[in-house]
Amino acid sequence: MIVAGIPAYNEEKTIAQVILNAQKQVDVVVVCDDGSQDMTAEIAQRLGAVVIRHDRNLGYGNAIQSLFEKAKALNADVLVTLDADGQHNAKEIQTLVQSVVEGKADVAIGSRFLNGAKGIPLYRRFGIKLLTKITNGNKKEQSLTDAQCGFRVYNRRSIESLDLREPGMGISVEILKQVRDQGLTIAEVPVETRYHGLDTSTHHPFRHGASVLSTIIRLVVEERPLVYLGLPSVFILCAGILFGLLTLQLYAIEHRIVTNVFLASITLTLLGTFSLFTAITLFAIIRQRERLEHR
Repeated sequence: MIVAGIPAYNEEKTIAQVILNAQKQVDVVVVCDDGSQDMTAEIAQRLGAVVIRHDRNLGYGNAIQSLFEKAKALNADVLVTLDADGQHNAKEIQTLVQSVVEGKADVAIGSRFLNGAKGIPLYRRFGIKLLTKITNGNKKEQSLTDAQCGFRVYNRRSIESLDLREPGMGISVEILKQVRDQGLTIAEVPVETRYHGLDTSTHHPFRHGASVLSTIIRLVVEERPLVYLGLPSVFILCAGILFGLLTLQLYAIEHRIVTNVFLASITLTLLGTFSLFTAITLFAIIRQRERLEHR
């Protein structure tokens, strides 16, 4: 069974066409209405889509999580995710699905850059490339050209194994990290996107980018907290101590406390101590979780 999952928030203008086009390519269309205040859910229901309703807007990540849970409940063999604003061409679903069904990959991701990034506004092109480069890091294997495209296909193995928690736009990065960590394979497929005349995102591009970037930082820190958080914390703490010693030295010479130096000492010492404590606690939690998983 092939299921199309569509996260939607206030998309009454475009949701009908997206559903009708998707229904021609898949067995079941599921729409997650993420707290819309318009007719999105009603339109989807009347067109025969399975509708999941969030009482309030919980974010793109939570909508994707709900779609994964529904796909599991439906015992789907394949889950296709695409946006509700009409930017993805439903006719290309079969091309992405083919990569998964034929066993070429566990996850197929649409890439807007493999066909020359036609029609993508310059500012979006720059942002997507930057976030993709950061997401790839120094990984040469399974490096991607487009880490932010929401047009994706997952086989049953990936549907059942991914444990998603990110509530916002950063879920796109969380998925890729978990796919790599679990040894699942990824294939990129060239896709076209339509931007002209569409409100292609309910999120401001800078807020979108900030959300994704914060998720990347969090995932990196969680992977090696003592290295990426602990070491900087030690440097900050040492700087705070040095400023404290400088405060004492200046007091001995001038018989007064230099306010700026004193405040810098207090701020850096508190920040370094708190960050170091957080790094150690996070390291302990991760190790405890790993021990429990290996029992």
